Amino acid sequence: MRLLKQIDTKYIASLAASIIVALLIGAVIMLVTGFNPIEGYGAMLDGALGSPRVIGNTIEKSMTLCLLGLATAIGARGGLFNVGGEGQLFFGALAATMTGLWFSNLPVPIVIVISFLSAVIVGGFYAWIPAMLKVKLGVSEVITTIMLNTVAIKVCTYLVNGPWKSNSVAVSKGTDYLPDALNFSKLITASNLSTGFIAGAIVTFFIWYVMKKTSVGLEMKVTGENFRFSKYSGLPGGKIMVGSMVASGAICGFVGMLLIYGYQGQMSDSVSNEFYFDGMLVAMIMNYNPIGIIIMSLFFGIMSTGATMMDMTVGISSQIYDIIFSIIIFLMAAQKGISVWVTNKRMQQAAKAKARKEAESNVGTISSNI
Repeated sequence: MRLLKQIDTKYIASLAASIIVALLIGAVIMLVTGFNPIEGYGAMLDGALGSPRVIGNTIEKSMTLCLLGLATAIGARGGLFNVGGEGQLFFGALAATMTGLWFSNLPVPIVIVISFLSAVIVGGFYAWIPAMLKVKLGVSEVITTIMLNTVAIKVCTYLVNGPWKSNSVAVSKGTDYLPDALNFSKLITASNLSTGFIAGAIVTFFIWYVMKKTSVGLEMKVTGENFRFSKYSGLPGGKIMVGSMVASGAICGFVGMLLIYGYQGQMSDSVSNEFYFDGMLVAMIMNYNPIGIIIMSLFFGIMSTGATMMDMTVGISSQIYDIIFSIIIFLMAAQKGISVWVTNKRMQQAAKAKARKEAESNVGTISSNI
């Protein structure tokens, strides 16, 4: 009962309606372009859940979206909107890769630990820069994180295709591949799902616990919702904002490591295809609710993986996924305004009906008096 009270049923209904509308529009697009929507969506589901291998890929994609969505949420909860997660992911992936290559002569567990620390430290530090600019100088973190994204991606691209590019003729671009001993073991053969999923699940649970069950999470919430109130309440608002942003960047760096050690094996300029922005939008759709992010990440993970297979098997472009995703985002962004408009319309109709009844009652009274 307590859980039901916490659920915003109106918002969930709006989200469900948005998803249905988006899927219907996707079906119309398929029809217009000469494809059967039932066949298309069937191929999408089969491509995401039809075999152990694709199920593994779906779970891996969902975990990536989930962690990046939670990274966005933990920053927003503390009062800062981190748009720079893509750059933090790139630097985290690069740090983890080069650590693994440079220290490959050490025992595997030690290399894994050092790589993890390097990824989260570099990712966290790169998020610390815009956080400090915001807290100390009032510079918008949205602008600085967007700009730092470009810097990070360009620097990483230069390094992996220049000074740190592999000398092997078998590698067309990017760094050398990690030694096989450092790659995470596969949980499902031939899929992208590795034992890194277990680490990701632990981090996910930890984030949820901190945000929902600890005083730190409450302090972050108070600071994020009303910085001035938190300041006069005696909370170290500035430190909380910086800490939440650093945590957000550290999670993005960690995801970069999972991508490399999980299935990519090397650092290249295509380590991420704007994964962070997808995770960020998932978080925004679910109002930064951790449980909602987990559920919605699975939904979009199924659609993303399925859309790729749908393109290969049926011929329907995987861009249909981006269209559906965009429509859902648009409708949910408009949800609040539409809700207010509907409420005002109902109030106006109720007021008119009441006025009409009162007028009719007054007419009847006058008639009886005559």
